[in-house]
Amino acid sequence: MPREVLRQGLHCIRFLPILLLAIGSLSGCALPYYAQAVRGQLAIMSREKPITRVLANPGTPAAVKRRLRYVLRVRRFAKQRLDLPLHGNYRDYVRLHRPYVVWNVFAAPPLTLTLKRWCFPISGCVAYRGYFARARAYRYAARLKKRGYDVYVGGVPAYATLGYLHDPVLSSFLDESRPRIAHTIFHELTHDLLYVQNATTFDESFADTVAAVGVRRFLRDEGTPVERRDYMRQTRRRAEVMALLRQCRQRLGRLYAKTDITQSQKLRDKQIILWDLKVGFETLVRRWHGSHGFDAFFHRPFNNAVLGAYASYQKLVPAFQRLLTLENGNLGAFYRAVRWYGRLPVALRDRALRSRRDLVGRLPAFQETKGRGKPADLRQSSALGTHSARLTGPVEHRTHDEP
Repeated sequence: MPREVLRQGLHCIRFLPILLLAIGSLSGCALPYYAQAVRGQLAIMSREKPITRVLANPGTPAAVKRRLRYVLRVRRFAKQRLDLPLHGNYRDYVRLHRPYVVWNVFAAPPLTLTLKRWCFPISGCVAYRGYFARARAYRYAARLKKRGYDVYVGGVPAYATLGYLHDPVLSSFLDESRPRIAHTIFHELTHDLLYVQNATTFDESFADTVAAVGVRRFLRDEGTPVERRDYMRQTRRRAEVMALLRQCRQRLGRLYAKTDITQSQKLRDKQIILWDLKVGFETLVRRWHGSHGFDAFFHRPFNNAVLGAYASYQKLVPAFQRLLTLENGNLGAFYRAVRWYGRLPVALRDRALRSRRDLVGRLPAFQETKGRGKPADLRQSSALGTHSARLTGPVEHRTHDEP
């Protein structure tokens, strides 16, 4: 029996208990959704080819070979320099015949920034619902829109399975810039390191913080001067865009909290604030002398769902950056501190992370407990996605059209 067939068979056997556990707790109306997720995951697993075989194949395009060799370098750096678990990830390659591996649906009521959440048997509750087929995602989004929700469908180039399966390199992210490939891999491997159930913003912000640090260190050690310069310039631009989104969310939050105006007036003022967001971007474009990859992002209709989706990935990043600074850039100590925060009750955890005073005050107490035993593993599993349940539809690494 060929080794590749044997590996795929063992892969599927490992997936079977997760599948049976999830299906055993489903209601009849949920089965079609889970069926598409299972079919999509199995289709990916059936197409996996070892990178070594792809590299040895004379028919593989030279550009693909260069990118796969780059992935192997990134993978090695993640283990040796970032202390991220590999769990057999990124040893195989899957060529997809579509731009994204999944599409995630986000939704929020028209006068609140709080995203709708979906709960699943294994992974708990997450702020999106994923589909392997674009048409299915948009059909579901249309149903939510009819019910009055603001909706957003974001294409997902990569997701992680938290060590339950071996995640392959997907063609959906292999065509990105080299720093973005590294960012994707570091981000998804961070989810394998630590996953707190029912904590989308905590998980995503932590993974994005580690990924950004990882890319900077990787480019410092193995990148070219041009890559380093371009990455830092794009990082500054992205920070300016995120600041615009944050300001817009703050204005909307104040508007929605008002009690002295009608809902109709709130909806009218909401459109003015969203229009100001586009005007702010046009100001950036003039200053940058071009949109530099953000044009498609700002030509989509903005609403509460879009703003909520991007906030999920950024809201706690400044807090995690401060925590890493307090640990003098030591990633091992940083990971231990994040595990400690991850075990706090939800209301206390996020508030403590966002508070500069509380963050500094709690660190000495945390450091005193570091030697009293290994922290519990917080990766309360999902079956089909990282930040989500594997059987819910994998999680997104980043939303579409984002450079």
